[in-house]
Amino acid sequence: MMSRTIALARREMASYFCTPVGYVVIALFLLVSGFLFSVDVLSPGRPATMRPFFETTAFMLIFLAPAISMRLLAEELRIGTIEGLMTCPVNDVEVVIGKWVGAMLFFVAMLVPTFLFVVILEIYAAPDYGAIVCGYLGLLLVGGVYLAVGLVASSLWGSQILAYLMALFFWLIFWGVTTVLPANLPDPWSDMLFWMSVTRRFSTDFAKGVIDAGSAVYLLSGIILFLVIATKVIESRRWR
Repeated sequence: MMSRTIALARREMASYFCTPVGYVVIALFLLVSGFLFSVDVLSPGRPATMRPFFETTAFMLIFLAPAISMRLLAEELRIGTIEGLMTCPVNDVEVVIGKWVGAMLFFVAMLVPTFLFVVILEIYAAPDYGAIVCGYLGLLLVGGVYLAVGLVASSLWGSQILAYLMALFFWLIFWGVTTVLPANLPDPWSDMLFWMSVTRRFSTDFAKGVIDAGSAVYLLSGIILFLVIATKVIESRRWR
């Protein structure tokens, strides 16, 4: 099982660099994050910390993760290769995990150039490397949840655009309900909705250099939940 999953992940990772989409996503991310890093971190009087970069990136993923995940299964559905994939000696769990891991590997490749920001920060100050590691770990967990939802959206539609919009709207609504709306609600509703917020958990824990077990379990549970949903969607296609 492991070898087949790894093969699928490697194939998926490589496919991102066979089309302009992968390069466009990376270029846009680096341009925006580089500009914001120079404004939020390198401006005179700003604290020498990666926290603004981490928080901005976590929010940007609401828009970028659907672009990364929209083709995972939607493209297979569009060109009709999903049937061939499901008749190969791989089960549905292997397909889902392989696709998700491939997307995560691309996400990691997208983050690697941002290590240059850490090098630049080292020139101006002595950064807290423990906090930086926590921040990147948190981004991987947040990105994992976003990509898992995108995989579900991609499994439902044979159109990459529809898959992108579905995942984007899901996270915009979720962000609004769990981050913006609670500020206008009384307790205990505000506390409950804040507790569900992915971006708030990231900002109050990982971005500050704190690894909170509750937040880590919450994000990991979200990843598992949506991967299971994607698996069930694929299973249902076998019986159509």
